[in-house]
Amino acid sequence: MFRLLPLFCCFAFASLSARESVVLPAELSNYQLDAAPEIKGPQVRKGDRLAICGDSITEQKMYSLILETYLTACMPELEITCRQYGWSGEQASGFLKRMKNDVLRFNPTIATTCYGMNDFRYVPYDEAIAAEYRNNLTEISKQFREAGCRLIVGSSGIIDSVPGWVKTARGTQQDLNLALSKFRNIALEVAAKGNSAFADIYQPMLLADFRAKREIGKEFKTAGKDGVHPGWAGQIVMARAFLKAMGLDGNLGEIAWDASSDKSSSSGGHEVLSCSGGHLKIRSSKLPFCAGEGNATDDNSMRAGLSLVPFDKEFNRLTLRITSPKAKNYQITWGAESKRYTAEELTAGVPLATDFINHPLLPAFQAVWSAVSEKQAYETRQIKTLGHGPEAAVDPEATFALTEKTRAPLAAKVKASLKPVEHEIVITPLD
Repeated sequence: MFRLLPLFCCFAFASLSARESVVLPAELSNYQLDAAPEIKGPQVRKGDRLAICGDSITEQKMYSLILETYLTACMPELEITCRQYGWSGEQASGFLKRMKNDVLRFNPTIATTCYGMNDFRYVPYDEAIAAEYRNNLTEISKQFREAGCRLIVGSSGIIDSVPGWVKTARGTQQDLNLALSKFRNIALEVAAKGNSAFADIYQPMLLADFRAKREIGKEFKTAGKDGVHPGWAGQIVMARAFLKAMGLDGNLGEIAWDASSDKSSSSGGHEVLSCSGGHLKIRSSKLPFCAGEGNATDDNSMRAGLSLVPFDKEFNRLTLRITSPKAKNYQITWGAESKRYTAEELTAGVPLATDFINHPLLPAFQAVWSAVSEKQAYETRQIKTLGHGPEAAVDPEATFALTEKTRAPLAAKVKASLKPVEHEIVITPLD
């Protein structure tokens, strides 16, 4: 299904030499963002071992939870396993000191990084500070490359207010965001020079926040209520950036029904068990991403994030399609919910995972989510508390061997949590 480029590095990085700029709304004209090259094809491979690395925003275990659950439930054919390595307050320099002990020992084949927020030190742009960030990120890229691990360099996001809890912070919110925009360009530069992929978190978060404040209200904080740590809305934006950098297609399958013959077909991990009178019984072995219910105006709701970026359109396409319709309109019932569509809409295909919230696949997705959450919570303890505790100082190999015995059943639980689901879609002609 996935055909890789001859080399992971085959991006159009040459375009960076021209320093093409991203076109932003006039209100954001002060922000000069270098254009990132288009990602061509998937950058993940079957059986990859993914290391998710970053500072406190990663240690929140929110975008990392979205990523691992998505890869497990929505792309099970890839058989990707994950580890979360977030460390609160960390700069790229701190990760560089621990990456061999904490990350490379587990032989990841691909990694994501998300640094820059602490690195810029919450001050207006300073070239000396920027040079330190560039050097540390470059060395991280080099060490991953030497270990045979492909890398997706993530930029930082934005801030939504000057964090009062950072006592050394100075400058205005715009001063700091302009500094972060330049650190974003540095991350892109490092990715290009290291032949790595680039996950642009900054640009979509800047645009999402601009849109949210205009459409929802000025109190909406895409970067989080404390100005730095995003709630679920901002975390969706972040997760989308990494999925884009992975080059995933986002087609999660199609279910089709022919109204003339009353026959059904399916693809992409969905098997039609029976079809009679528009009643389709289906077994799904892969799941769509399920955000559940939420408030689309709440910056701590995934529903709000889904309204600000095209996550569903790009990565959550489970399609229902009707051919040879006999009626002008149809009612689609999936679980307890029913929706009305025109024949034209159904012929084109309707997005089930977008239009239905409390559908029959939701509980199965939540089971995977819960298992991933439990595992990632232990990974923080494994690395931060035990892997850097007094026992590890005496015998790190024995300490990690012991902690792996605790983590192993949690990882097995994640794998076992994805179970096929039998469900029914009822298609009823209306007129």
